[in-house]
Amino acid sequence: MNRYYYDLHIHSCLSPCGDDDNTPNNIAGMASLCGLNIVALTDHNSCANCPAFFEAAKRYGIIAIAGMELTTSEDIHIICLFEKLKNALDFNKAVDEYKIPIKNRADIFGNQLILDGEDNVIGEEENLLINATMLSVTDVPNLVKEYDGICYPAHIDRQSNGIISVLGTFPESPQFDCVEFHDGDKAQEYIEKYSLQDKLVIVSSDAHNLESMRDKENFFDIDDEPYSSDFVRHQLFELLRR
Repeated sequence: MNRYYYDLHIHSCLSPCGDDDNTPNNIAGMASLCGLNIVALTDHNSCANCPAFFEAAKRYGIIAIAGMELTTSEDIHIICLFEKLKNALDFNKAVDEYKIPIKNRADIFGNQLILDGEDNVIGEEENLLINATMLSVTDVPNLVKEYDGICYPAHIDRQSNGIISVLGTFPESPQFDCVEFHDGDKAQEYIEKYSLQDKLVIVSSDAHNLESMRDKENFFDIDDEPYSSDFVRHQLFELLRR
């Protein structure tokens, strides 16, 4: 059993609100400097930079998690994580069917850059990624499950795109086993107010620039013998699934 420091909510230069400097290699390098062991890349409504991040993270000894911050039709942000990169990319294709095609205005919203493992630009997402999809909050868990992933509401302590601020409460359905906080100091207040005692609390940065990435603080104790990054990743998902 060893301690693994994590951040399961970070955006790359693919997210229009993310800095162009947030390349897969820069994120992995900063994560290493911050003392993090497990990092999830969770761009808005896309997993397209996850292959590059996996390649970059391996060079820095970071265990990469493929993810997405999906925006529901209610404008709620949901973190979707996948143990296998292929499943994340297949999920990405499925989500494409529910996106509303609105052309991105890079001069207004920012670039949406797709990179390779060496941080070379290999493409750019043409349609805006930060708008709502046609998936409701009740649709998302079933779709994520089809691709053997897990999902939970993002930054429930925030007014913008938080499930509580949008719905006015934390819903009994769909069932979420985890909740994410941006500010871990608010967790106890929300747990008591919204009866979240049965939820696993995750605290992540939602970093859109390198300066917002946090030093190691939040962790999971994971049984990692016999060690391999794939085994640790699997054990993490077992923990998140409870």
